[in-house]
Amino acid sequence: MQIKSRPKINIIINNEEPVTSSRNVAENFERNHRDVLKAIDTVKKDMGVAQNYADLFHETFYTHEQNKQQYREVLMTKDGFALLAMGFTGKKAIQFKLAYIEQFNKMEQRIKQQLDTSQLSPELQMFNKMFNSLAQQEIEMKKTVKKQEQLETKVDGIKDLLSMDAKNWRTEVNNIIKKIAVRQGGFDKFKEIANESYINLENKAHCKLDIRLENRRKNMIAQGMGKTTVKRLNKLDIISEDHRLKEIYVSVVKMMAIKYGLWEG
Repeated sequence: MQIKSRPKINIIINNEEPVTSSRNVAENFERNHRDVLKAIDTVKKDMGVAQNYADLFHETFYTHEQNKQQYREVLMTKDGFALLAMGFTGKKAIQFKLAYIEQFNKMEQRIKQQLDTSQLSPELQMFNKMFNSLAQQEIEMKKTVKKQEQLETKVDGIKDLLSMDAKNWRTEVNNIIKKIAVRQGGFDKFKEIANESYINLENKAHCKLDIRLENRRKNMIAQGMGKTTVKRLNKLDIISEDHRLKEIYVSVVKMMAIKYGLWEG
């Protein structure tokens, strides 16, 4: 792996903490952003319940300059970056790791730098403490309001997801899977997400869609239907023929939409 000799390290402040982005890491280490996201997902999986993933990584999205589509991006703290960068090897990779950590430390130091009030008069020190106390109360209040707004947005978004039109369920299911695919890296993820939905349906309904599809095609051939018509038959057609399967599948896709945070859209 060849790495750029001059990394453009971008450390920003998010929730009063220095972070860098998965896109910035991908650019500097000359890796596909999709591969960096996969590495982060692996870190999340390996962490288990021992550490809160949200303390180290923050899921977000960015808008592509050309197609204006939204794509997944992850902001990470210094500790999150350190966990991710463990998998990056080589002399230049080590140099870049050190460069990132150095920038993280500088940003942390900048945040910690405060006015030395020890030389102020007792009166000014008292006013300074009062001001800091009021400022902290306002910050905490804004955080509480923001959390409440986020909760209300989540509830409203989930309500919208759960109110799927039964008549147009196939169209809406496909739209949801497309949106999940985009947020997971692009439209080429559609097949992977669709397969996940079918597996979830099979597990919940205790059925095998491949077997049902094969049997249905055999019956169609026996009835003298054309090869093109038989080949066009898919798993959604099989699901639509069984009212119970259709209800379960719609429920499965709704839960996947919530799981992947589609309510945020």
